[in-house]
Formats: sequence, structure tokens, C-alpha cells
Amino acid sequence: MKAVLNDNIIEIHDCFMVKEAIKQIPGRRWNPKKKVWTVPMNIETVDMLRYIPGKIDPHIFDRYNQLKKIQKETNREKFTEYVEPIEPMPLKKNIIPFQHQIKAYNMALMNNSFAFLMEMGTGKSLTSVAVAARRWQRGEIHKLLVVAPTSVCPVWPREFEAAIIPYEIQVLEGTRQQRIKKLNSFSDDSGLKVAVINYEATWRIFEELQAWRPGMIICDESQRIKTHNAKQSKAMHKLGKLAKYKLILTGTPVQNQPLDFFSQYKFLDETIFGTSYYAFRNRYAIMGGYGGHQIIGYNNLNELIKKAHSIAFRVTKDEALDLPEQIDQFRYCELESKTKTLYRQIRDESYAELNSEQEITVRNVLTRLLRLQQITGGFINTDDGKQEKISKAKLNILKELVQDIVESGKKVVIFARFVAEIQAILEMLEEMGINYSYIFGEVPIPERGDRVKVFQEDPNCKVFVAQIQTAGLGITLTAADTAIFYSVDFNYANYSQARARIHRIGQRNNCTYIHLVCKDTVDEHVLQVLQRKEDIAKMVVDNWRDYFKGA
Repeated sequence: MKAVLNDNIIEIHDCFMVKEAIKQIPGRRWNPKKKVWTVPMNIETVDMLRYIPGKIDPHIFDRYNQLKKIQKETNREKFTEYVEPIEPMPLKKNIIPFQHQIKAYNMALMNNSFAFLMEMGTGKSLTSVAVAARRWQRGEIHKLLVVAPTSVCPVWPREFEAAIIPYEIQVLEGTRQQRIKKLNSFSDDSGLKVAVINYEATWRIFEELQAWRPGMIICDESQRIKTHNAKQSKAMHKLGKLAKYKLILTGTPVQNQPLDFFSQYKFLDETIFGTSYYAFRNRYAIMGGYGGHQIIGYNNLNELIKKAHSIAFRVTKDEALDLPEQIDQFRYCELESKTKTLYRQIRDESYAELNSEQEITVRNVLTRLLRLQQITGGFINTDDGKQEKISKAKLNILKELVQDIVESGKKVVIFARFVAEIQAILEMLEEMGINYSYIFGEVPIPERGDRVKVFQEDPNCKVFVAQIQTAGLGITLTAADTAIFYSVDFNYANYSQARARIHRIGQRNNCTYIHLVCKDTVDEHVLQVLQRKEDIAKMVVDNWRDYFKGA
């Protein structure tokens, strides 16, 4: 047997006499063209090769020693109680990172490829910005590609505002040609070039992204590529080969089964679990059922977890003790083309009507804002007084969020303003097979306490859906530490009281509030006012034009 290093792969030649021993190495593959076995270049592989008779290339041991050193430094950082940044974090002075963010930053700089398995609300995006900015300062990268769910893409320009380096950022949205045009529109000025794109679009403009050649790729909410043979996963695997530096960010790396790790790590570092899904499955899954094609159990899970965490840092909100008590996050969506046209038509009509009135009253403005807000929630009033569903934009985001939260073992509260929205949300939960409880105006008062009790005490009840005006006072929903605002009303007191349902005595965790926002709509303006702790009703008379701005 002769083992030689070829990039990050070890090729094993003249191995007929020891082929059974080689078959025991995780991630091994037979290359019929070269007539050699290939195995990943990692610590475990070399430790196994040592016991197989033959000659091992000295370069393999050089790389082995480098990996052992990195592993030792990473583990020391991971388990040290208090750490300082190994290099200054290139963030604005008013931003003070938490201990878990400093640890994650340090470990990511030690490893070319690294996983932030950090729960929602623990600041993994900001930490990633710091890592990318430092790599730019080192001269290691000039282009960064961020791939994220559609609802998260608009958040990234805001995250980069924390960086002190010069940068230019483009969110690649629109048609295929529009995305390509934006990708090719970066200036020649110095600074980090950042392109942000959603997963679905990666394979649609794959060749253009490939030609752009990013030096670093951040895969945000990487559970979106857990299916190894999906188009977007395959595109990410290929793109991952182009970039020297990679990060994956997720609070829920395993959603359905331990095998969810494979595809994410094939993008991140294929030396961890190899390149063959079926070899990976054969090692960690027990197959059975009809034709032996069903997973009926798992093997070697301790090994799987150890290998995954060798290049990962895991932190939950429970463990991140220095987090603020309340964290606000935003998820963005875009109305469908027809709905967007309708929204703009009604917005422009409302503006014209108000502009022609001699006296602007609170009631007149709020009535028109209410109609626009109904549209962003997905509904419109018909002439016969019924509510017609005209959009699923927010529901689609909500479905992804609920799935992620529930599959991570957590509960969640969903607040909405309108009954039609609540009914649509309940239908969605029924389709997903998720147990829930709910309160809105039509639920008799004597029944409401029992419905809250079910959510608080029944481990199988994962979601509580509440109408803001109905459930804003007097109930405790501390079984969840995350609340999603599908929509809000115009009263700051109601909004504040709704937040307090999960942030009250009995809550042991930091609370996360996720707001669903339709871009370029009244949603953005209403939330801005509520975030300033002001009532819309007190602001609209003097500033009504702000709410009806065109986009």
C-alpha cells in the first residue's frame, strides 16, 4: 500500500492486499479510472492508516500535524471561560461583542471552514461579518458571497453597517438578468465586494457566480441545503469548491434526522464526512423496512457528533448568559406581482384622496392604512364583505420559521391582528401536522384559560396563535421564548403587552421577537414607529405622507 496526498484527498495505491482494512475508513471511495481508493485527509483517516502496512507520504503527516495543532487551539478556545479576540474585531466602537461571539470569531479565524451552530438570536450574522471583515483586512479575500433564505437576504446590508472596513454590497434580486446585472455592477473601488443571493437563485445563475469567484462564502440558515440531491444543495456543493474560506450558520443543523449534517458539511468541508451520501448513510444509519430502503435506526452517533463539532461552535440562548433579555429580528418578503400592483393602486388612491381633503383626521388615515395592512397580510375585503386571500408571501416565511423552531424542540407564539390571518395560520399548522392552541375574539372568555394551559403544560402543543387585541393582557405564554409578529396593530401599548406574554415571571430564557415585513409597504413604517415606542395614532396626522410613500 502507498498513500499519497492530492489536495485534500489521500490516494491509496497498490492496496489489493489491504482493501478490507481500507473499507473500514469513513468516506472512502473507489476511483475506477485511476484504480485507487480515495479517503478524506483528516485526523481520523491518518490515525487509521498508521495501522495498515505500507508507505505513507511525509506530506500527509505534515498536514496531520497542522490539523492536530488547529484542533488543539480550537478546543482550547471553545472551553476557556473568558477569551479576548485573537485579532481586533473590525466592528464599530459602539458594538460590544458577547463572549460567545468572540469565541466563535476566534475559532472561525483558526479554521478555513467553520460552522456557527448558534441558536436564533445569539448573533451569528454579526460574528460572520466580523470574520469576513478581518479576512479582508488580512488580504485573504476580496469577494464574499452570502447565500440565505429570501426573507433573510435584506437583513445582510444592515448587518454590514456594523463593519468598519470599506465595502460594497449588492442584494441580487429580481429576474435572472437583473441578478446577473447586479452581480457585474460592482465598482473598481477598493473594499470588500459582497453579493447576497437566495438559495433558489444560486443554481439559476450558477455559471455567473462561478465566474465571479468569491474568496469566501457564508451559507446562512444552512439547513436549507440539508437535502443532498436538491438543485440548490448541488449548486452550493460546487460553489464551495471555489472558495477557500467558508462558514455555515444555523441554529438547527439537524431538523429531521442526524443525516441532515451530510449535505451541509459537503459544502463546508467534505473531508469531515466524505463526498458519498450513501457511504455516509451506511455508516450512520441502520437500513430496513421494505426492500431495505428505510432508515429504522442509527449507528455511531457519538462519532458523527464529534466529527461535526470538530469544526463547529454550538451555543444556545440558555448558554449565552450575557445576551440582552430581548432580541428583535426581522424577516422580509415581497408581495406577488399582482398583489403588489393592487397594493400600489390602493396606496396611490389613498394618497390622492387624503391630499384632496381639507382636514386630515386620524380616523381617515388609519382607515386607509388598515386596508393596506390587510393586503400585506394576504387579504382584501370584497364587495360582499368577505375576505379574499390574495397573497401567501408572509405565510410562506412563517411556515419556514415555524418548522425550524419546532424541529429544534422549541415552542413559539404567533401574534396577528386580523381574524382572516389567524384562520389562514391555523390552516397552515393543520397542513404541517403541528399541534397548536389559539385565542382570538370569537373564543369565549371561559375557554381561554384552558387553551393557555394546554400550551403551557402539554409538550406536544408547539404553537400558540393569538390575536394581539385579545391576548395582549393577562395571559402567560412563557413555555415559548420566541414570538413571531405576523402583523401588528397601530397601538404601542398593545404591541408592548403582546411582547410581555413571553417576557415575564417564569421565563428563564432570553426572548426573541421576529417581525414579518413586506418590503416597500406600510409594514416598514408602522414597525419603525412602534420600535420608537410611539403610537401610530399620535403620529399620522402630521406625518401621514410617510406611510403612503411610493416604492
